[in-house]
Amino acid sequence: MRIIVQRVKEAHVTIDGQIHGQIKQGLLLLVGVGPEDQQEDVNYAVRKLVNMRIFSDTEGKMNLSVKDIQGEILSVSQFTLFADTKKGNRPAFTGAAKPDMAEAFYQEFNKELAKEVSVETGVFGADMQVELVNDGPVTIILDTKNR
Repeated sequence: MRIIVQRVKEAHVTIDGQIHGQIKQGLLLLVGVGPEDQQEDVNYAVRKLVNMRIFSDTEGKMNLSVKDIQGEILSVSQFTLFADTKKGNRPAFTGAAKPDMAEAFYQEFNKELAKEVSVETGVFGADMQVELVNDGPVTIILDTKNR
């Protein structure tokens, strides 16, 4: 799995002009699933994300997790994280998992996250507009294959 993690003051995802998922302070996740991903990738990503100390404590140090601040997560599927840009000018997305597999992993990932913190989502495969107020900005790439 490849996940872009953005610390946000607020974020929401809109589909067909309607807000589908919305959070206040927490994390916006752009989630890509690869064909080699397995349950251990889901488990690893969830564990890292809910415990990652990227929120500031009272001294301004990044010492708190999304759980510590009772924050929320907005999770949005993002197959383009597996884009191959080596040849030509049009990215190839053959490195992403097939839609059936990717959707199942994305749903499982969100289910496991929701056991730890409040989770809102986009809709897998939908044309979504994502708006956020970045906090920091703090943006981190989490790749479960590069641990």
